[in-house]
Amino acid sequence: MRLSGEVRLFACAVALVSSFANAGTVAQIRASSQSIDLQPLVANDGMKLTVVGPDGVVYEHDYAAGGVATFRVQDVPRSATLNGTYTWELRATPRISALVKRDLAAARDAGDDAEIARIQRANGIGPELVQNGTFSIMNGSIIPAGEPEPRTGNVPAAAARTNTASEAATKRRPPVRAFDNVIADDLIVDGAACVGLDCADGETFGNEQLKLKANTVRLKFEDSSNTAGFATNDWQLSANEQAAGGDARFYLEDLDNSKIPFTVRASAPNNSLFINTNGKVGFRTSSPLLDLHMATTDTPAIRFEQTNGGGFAAQTWDVGANEANFFVRDLTGGSRLVFRIRPGAPTSSLDISASGNVGVGTGLPHARLDVSDSTQNASRITLSGQEFLRATTTSTDGIAVLLGVNRTGNRQMWITDSTMLNGPTPALRFAPNTGDFSAISVNGGVVSPADLRINAAGGNVGFGKAPTQPIDHANGAYLSTGGVWTNASSRKYKHDICDLDATKAKETLEQLEPVTYAYDRDPNEHHVGFIAEDVPELVATKERTGLSSMDIVAVLTKVVQEQQKTIEQLNERLQKLEKK
Repeated sequence: MRLSGEVRLFACAVALVSSFANAGTVAQIRASSQSIDLQPLVANDGMKLTVVGPDGVVYEHDYAAGGVATFRVQDVPRSATLNGTYTWELRATPRISALVKRDLAAARDAGDDAEIARIQRANGIGPELVQNGTFSIMNGSIIPAGEPEPRTGNVPAAAARTNTASEAATKRRPPVRAFDNVIADDLIVDGAACVGLDCADGETFGNEQLKLKANTVRLKFEDSSNTAGFATNDWQLSANEQAAGGDARFYLEDLDNSKIPFTVRASAPNNSLFINTNGKVGFRTSSPLLDLHMATTDTPAIRFEQTNGGGFAAQTWDVGANEANFFVRDLTGGSRLVFRIRPGAPTSSLDISASGNVGVGTGLPHARLDVSDSTQNASRITLSGQEFLRATTTSTDGIAVLLGVNRTGNRQMWITDSTMLNGPTPALRFAPNTGDFSAISVNGGVVSPADLRINAAGGNVGFGKAPTQPIDHANGAYLSTGGVWTNASSRKYKHDICDLDATKAKETLEQLEPVTYAYDRDPNEHHVGFIAEDVPELVATKERTGLSSMDIVAVLTKVVQEQQKTIEQLNERLQKLEKK
């Protein structure tokens, strides 16, 4: 009876499901013309399905625990070639308790591989839960791998039966039958040989001396060793998968362990893997210039993928390079480029010496971190040297921001925007001695003192000058050691000096409104004073947010002086009246 296309496809799927279920694999496969479903057969905490197809098509999807992994024809991008062979891989995450994961993480942090292995054995964490296979898409329909191709050629039925029995035999020589040719001596063929069910009389040969010809081509290495201590593993070289929809590939099988450690798919590009006479390996190049040489038209890269099958968190890193940068990409963390090197970066942009010192811009780091720019002289972070940190720019302004110890040995720590390394005048200086900081910075030909200095001897702070008082400003104001604030009042600091009009002073005093108050930051502390916004113009500041006590004292002084004159005049009149 001849099966229709749909019935035949269903039969393939049923046969495939049965074979995988009997093998105790990860998932059961259910296929239709438009999708493949992978129903999990093992307990898991989630699964990941990866499908790779023609034109570099990659489909990846994660499924929660208990979910069914599914691939549909519509998952192939419309811009890609649909027909062709697809390879799929299903990885299941084993169920591992949080406690075991914690113990594994602790062992990993301690670098104890023996403890990791012990924990994995104790908790039954074995090989990864991985299953893979292939299928094809032809004319928009999925053809699962599952139905063997009928044998071809003029082969006697008995021979076919014997071949099947021979393939089923395990580590023993099949019995000699009447149709077998047994040669009890060396076999020398002076010419070419064809082996296979499709070899015919008058077979044509090219340069090959041995041809394997059949719709299922296999070269088996069957080791019949039976003495203890000798290897007995069987191997097989195979060309193309036997089942319909199977992969067109050449691969090496480890028959005893049911593994396929090596595969070459059809249409792989020239020199996909090339080993030169000097042992150097090329990927897509026949001229490897280093031990490992990759050549491609767009971003050669290596992927490091840790799956969660061993009890550790899944993590994937990419290391690659292109015309824009050499990079390390944290794929799991959102494809962030956590490390990048731009083309043209100078020699020793980052340099780690044998002692562990790190140099930035220098190949001779003198401290744990040594930052240097040869165009701006040595710039370092040191523990025992002179400079501590220097950040520079090569722009036309020539600005350098420097934090460090004075190169003259005055035991100062300073910050400056000067580009002079010897004796720079700092914008901020800390000094444990009482030396005279007379050095100045030059900016556009204008000589100006340092903006801020803090002297560790007594903690004096200078603004624009070397401090001689606890707080000392270049404008002449200072806080004395006794705690008295002294305003700058020298005639050399002032101009437009005029006498205060007595009438204005009296009017101002009359308009002053004393109040009691507390500051918002300390409601419990009460004061007596004035409100800056309410005082007369004569004593108001420009911003009207503060007051100068000296302004009000000057008004009071003028009014008191005028009152004193009046008192003296009244006293004179009183004395004259008393004499009369």
